[in-house]
Amino acid sequence: MKNSLTYTYHQLFRQRALALLLAAFSLSGIFTVKAQESAKEEDFFKIMKVPAPEGTILEVGGLAMLPNGNLGVSTRRGDVFIVENPTSRRPYFRKFASGLHEVLGLAYKDGALYCAQRGELTKLIDTNQDGKADVYETVYAWPLSGHYHEYSFGPKIAPDGSFFVTGNVAFGNEQWWRGESRVPWRGWTMKISPDGKMEPWATGMRSPAGLGMIDGELFYSDNQGEYVGSGGIWHVKKGIFAGHPAGLRWTGLPGSPVKITTEQFNAKLNPRDFKDANGRAIKPENVVNEQFVTKADLKKDFPELQLQAVILPHTILGISNSEIVKIPEDAFGPFAGQLLVGDQGQSKISRVVMEKVKGEYQGVAFEFRSGFQSGVLRMAWAPDNSLFVGETNRGWGSAGEANAGLQRLVWNNAVPFEMKTVRAMPDGFEIEFTKPVNRSSAEDLASYAIESLTYKYHPVYGSPPVNIENPVVKGVKVSEDGLKARLVVDGLRENYVHNISLEGVREQENSYSLVHTNAFYTLNNIPDGPKLALSETSTKNSGKAIAVKKVPTELMKDRFNYKLQSAVPESGLKNNNATAAKGGVKGSAKGTGIVAKNNTAAAATGKTPALGEVLPLLKKNNCLACHNADKRLGGPAGEGVGTRPYPHETMVAPAYNEVPKRNYPNEKIVELIHNPQPQNWPEYATEMPPMPQVPVEDALKIAAWINSLN
Repeated sequence: MKNSLTYTYHQLFRQRALALLLAAFSLSGIFTVKAQESAKEEDFFKIMKVPAPEGTILEVGGLAMLPNGNLGVSTRRGDVFIVENPTSRRPYFRKFASGLHEVLGLAYKDGALYCAQRGELTKLIDTNQDGKADVYETVYAWPLSGHYHEYSFGPKIAPDGSFFVTGNVAFGNEQWWRGESRVPWRGWTMKISPDGKMEPWATGMRSPAGLGMIDGELFYSDNQGEYVGSGGIWHVKKGIFAGHPAGLRWTGLPGSPVKITTEQFNAKLNPRDFKDANGRAIKPENVVNEQFVTKADLKKDFPELQLQAVILPHTILGISNSEIVKIPEDAFGPFAGQLLVGDQGQSKISRVVMEKVKGEYQGVAFEFRSGFQSGVLRMAWAPDNSLFVGETNRGWGSAGEANAGLQRLVWNNAVPFEMKTVRAMPDGFEIEFTKPVNRSSAEDLASYAIESLTYKYHPVYGSPPVNIENPVVKGVKVSEDGLKARLVVDGLRENYVHNISLEGVREQENSYSLVHTNAFYTLNNIPDGPKLALSETSTKNSGKAIAVKKVPTELMKDRFNYKLQSAVPESGLKNNNATAAKGGVKGSAKGTGIVAKNNTAAAATGKTPALGEVLPLLKKNNCLACHNADKRLGGPAGEGVGTRPYPHETMVAPAYNEVPKRNYPNEKIVELIHNPQPQNWPEYATEMPPMPQVPVEDALKIAAWINSLN
């Protein structure tokens, strides 16, 4: 032990001496010291496992903190547990209720637990105080068709004591890709009074798994899918239409606050309900170089159409957005009062800050913490201000390979160097930091880059980013305390996501780069107010970005880099040769033939990429959310095979070692990554979405590695 301590001491001494020596050389101008390696997420927020009893599978569907500090946990398997001393090393699990139908939400009110089963809002009461529910009371029941996808989420408790619940849409039989509302109030938000009266509140929801009651107002998150180009957060005011048309089927029923009809909507946006020569339905696919519309375009015809307050760009800030919670005022340091949004598919949590501009919410989103063991579905705050994270992936797939779990996120009281928030300005953005910035780096225009993008509004599953442009940062004004940077930007666009990259900005004290260098601001409205004169700003531009480390999660680089095909219409095509904001979109390269060109170069090397080389590419491009090297994902314990129409608990995606059996050449695999053919894999329940954003170089390496598994 003594030798170990002595060695550690000398190591620290040498490191300190070297740092002082390098600083001295730097100050003397002999050479410039490169920025130190930035800290990472895990250096500030630790993920801790909450041990469950042996044999207990916690496919968590709901979490609720009780006044006495105990934790209520509901599961997809129909159980409800009360966890005593949940933050201790040995929490005690007590089964409170069982026999319920896929409980995907839990709330506590006035001594009782309330849960959303598939077909009803249920009140669970322990009348004899023996620690188990002995009364299961139906507060309100809604219709079910029996389709596997008719999940129900909630409840969230409104300020008046009523409950909000949302209902998933079903999907077609032959048209298995098309969301349907087969029975009333599927694809709706319902408001239910304590005495069981239901008020239809809003529609347009597709897969509304994430509800959040924030400061007395209701918000929800939805997933990418048909009519949903990318996931995000919506403000659910009474009478809004969130965008998915399935629920419009019921707008003629008594009490509906939405008056748009299906016929009116389809007259403005073609549902592409086409059939082939044999009368079989044709699945809508993305059309390159088509003239498309956006949600903002259609809002001119339907004022009730509610745009996302915050868009969470697909595969960057999640693929299956879930629970929304507010950080308590005394939790997580500089981020107190902000929002956290879970993601089931990428097993991560994003951070969101909203502001109201011209009467509507909009705001910014950042990466926050990844690396959870399974899909993040639910979150709840513990009395010690740690965050419980409830997880599941059965049938849904997730980056975390565990089937289920309950974990806890704990802050170590150290403040990371991050963008605390971003605010919209009449002429750009104001960025606030958690620590003072190095003024020289922050006043250099080369430290910043911005790109703006939007998504198609169409009946196709998801959307590529389109209409990509690169607004120019013309000036920057850093506050005296170094905690704010006001950017003057030429080319702001309303109703567009602005990816703001700060790769070159450094911390004042240690020259660290930001833990997360990108902010994604959804600019629905540009605020009014005074603008900065360029004479008040720094216009210094070193001409090259300061060298920086890669984003730790590898999720940002070339995320939307279209090299195989451009999804921008001819009229809007901008071939930007300059690199745009790192961590987002680059200028689109139009045309084909790149696969053959790159494959020739790859073939010349004659080398098969090793797993160590391919694994970062699989993570970066989010392949591991659905695929495993040698194990099928989905189904109970990853087993079972279904056919369409299929039950949900069937296969999600094939293992990589199944693909070589199809004898696809590398070029064909690349083609299928960019434009999948689900009919080739009818036994798998979840359709693979087109992924043309995967760079061809990445796809070729992945393809070569997959074929090496044969």
